[in-house]
Amino acid sequence: MERPASGEVLMSQAIQPAHATARGELSAGQLLKWIDTTACLAAEKHAGVSCVTASVDDIQFEETARVGQVITIRAKVTRAFSTSMEISIKVMVQDMLTGIEKLVSVAFSTFVAKPVGKEKIHLKPVTLLTEQDHVEHNLAAERRKVRLQHEDTFNNLMKESSKFDDLLFDEEEGAVSTRGTSVQSIELVLPPHANHHGNTFGGQIMAWMETVATISASRLCWAHPFLKSIDMFKFRGPSTVGDRLVFTAIVNNTFQTCVEVGVRVEAFDCQEWAEGRGRHINSAFLIYNAADDKENLITFPRIQPISKDDFRRYRGAIARKRIRLGRKYVISHKEEVPLCIHWDISKQASLSDSNVEALKKLAAKRGWEVTSTVEKIKIYTLEEHDVLSVWVEKHVGSPAHLAYRLLSDFTKRPLWDPHCVYNTYTVAVKSVILPSVPPSPQYIRSEIICAGFLIHAIDSSSCIVSYFNHISASILPYFAGNLGGWSKSIEETAASCIQFLENPPDDGFISTF
Repeated sequence: MERPASGEVLMSQAIQPAHATARGELSAGQLLKWIDTTACLAAEKHAGVSCVTASVDDIQFEETARVGQVITIRAKVTRAFSTSMEISIKVMVQDMLTGIEKLVSVAFSTFVAKPVGKEKIHLKPVTLLTEQDHVEHNLAAERRKVRLQHEDTFNNLMKESSKFDDLLFDEEEGAVSTRGTSVQSIELVLPPHANHHGNTFGGQIMAWMETVATISASRLCWAHPFLKSIDMFKFRGPSTVGDRLVFTAIVNNTFQTCVEVGVRVEAFDCQEWAEGRGRHINSAFLIYNAADDKENLITFPRIQPISKDDFRRYRGAIARKRIRLGRKYVISHKEEVPLCIHWDISKQASLSDSNVEALKKLAAKRGWEVTSTVEKIKIYTLEEHDVLSVWVEKHVGSPAHLAYRLLSDFTKRPLWDPHCVYNTYTVAVKSVILPSVPPSPQYIRSEIICAGFLIHAIDSSSCIVSYFNHISASILPYFAGNLGGWSKSIEETAASCIQFLENPPDDGFISTF
């Protein structure tokens, strides 16, 4: 029998019908309760005192578990700060008939040690035994920075988007209001819902939140929604035995096959309940997919914001998606097998044709979502099986033919792209290996799988220039930082490109056309 390592807590649970949904799958709410309990036990094992949940990072659910399978949860303190700890959580599911194990989720929680009386808490450092322990210990500090910056980053993105409502909220046929998705529920906190100090378990609150959020999502699609991820959130305050918890859920926005539901929790003691004034103790944002009776993913209708609150929630969902995308692709950054092909002039025509065809196929794909709007620039993203593509659309006050000739001359690119060292028009790009410039271990090359420009004329003096990039791992951090709101390099490069196209260099280049 495998035993947990020092500093770890291991929980195994056989999934019973009481733990499952009507589809026979493990309830996400039940899993959240088990995750929170295991993480709390790991925190208390290290601290030696009672601990409470302070926050939970983004949780991505990779697999579903079913009745008859076994869930195993490993929780471990990765780093202790002054009074708080980061707990890493890994959830696996095993089929008892085949023995096959699959990863359900990896998550990180922050727990705070509660002092006894007036005693001050100074947590002991985590003992690092393996190389992986050291890696996790270092990454914990980086994740803590992201948590502390999360609110500021979100507020900055919201300020940006509020300036460009006319560009962001395009009228769309078939768009619907979310008023019919509002759900409210109430729970009375009883002793089984609380810890030995009488505070409600964080996992129990998350489970109740998941229940009302699922109902809200189902009212938009009338199908079977299932939880795909939870946005990072913080516990704003405690609730105790005897409190009434009021849960309010509503759909904020949709993104093709997923929908974001926001849930707000208010707590009332007896006096507050009589007076009608509660305490805001938590808010969370849950992302769902939904399947039809043939297990195919359903495309959700687009949302049409109407009231001021609708607009705020609509914009907030887009900002949170940007942050999630950035964090997800920075964390999951992996080296790829080089895709460069060796250049052969005899294959020039076929290579050019395939590049153009690949770019047109990328541009024609469905599912592009607006993630940023800044004056003349719009940025769209497309996720396909954890592969990210970016589309940067620029409104340029220059003729299409001029924009094409300026952009197709790559010797001019350093004039507008600070990251570059040295009718419809198409400029397609793909990396190749030149015999005259072989790969060198001294340099890291940025792989371009498929990228380029499509240029559409609006009239004789203006055009739309769209840049597409099917992103490779080597350039993913550059884009992910921008999507997450930590950088403005894409917008800055796009603005520089517009300036270049509208005011080209006067060096005889134009007169040759």
